[in-house]
Amino acid sequence: MRIMILAILFVVATTNINAQNINPQDVKVGDVLEIGDPDAPKFKHIDFPRANFIIKKGGIADYKRVVGRKVVVTDVKEKKDGTVEVKIKMTDGKRFFNSHPVVKVDLKNALESGELSAL
Repeated sequence: MRIMILAILFVVATTNINAQNINPQDVKVGDVLEIGDPDAPKFKHIDFPRANFIIKKGGIADYKRVVGRKVVVTDVKEKKDGTVEVKIKMTDGKRFFNSHPVVKVDLKNALESGELSAL
C-alpha cells in the first residue's frame, strides 16, 4: 500500500515539474517571473552589474537579496542568432541593489538553469 501511494505521489510531482516549463518565445511584455537561486556562486544568465559598479552608484552589492524576488518583463528582443533577450524590473518598483532599475537577461538559458522561473 505504501509503495502504491509513493508511486502516485511521484507521478504527480513529475507532472508538476514538467508543467512549469515555459517556452522563451511565449514570454511577452508584462509577464511576471521569479528570480531563483543560481547553480554557481554568481548569476550567469542574468546580467547583474559587478559589485564595484553597484557600490559606485551608491547601492548595496548583496546578490542573495534578489533571490525569490518577483520581476516583470519590460522589453523582449530576439537577437540575430536566435536568442531571446529580455529586460526585467522589480514588480514593487524598487531598484536592483538600490542602484539599477532594469537588468538584461538571456531568457532561454536563465529559465533552463533555474535563475528565472515562471509563476
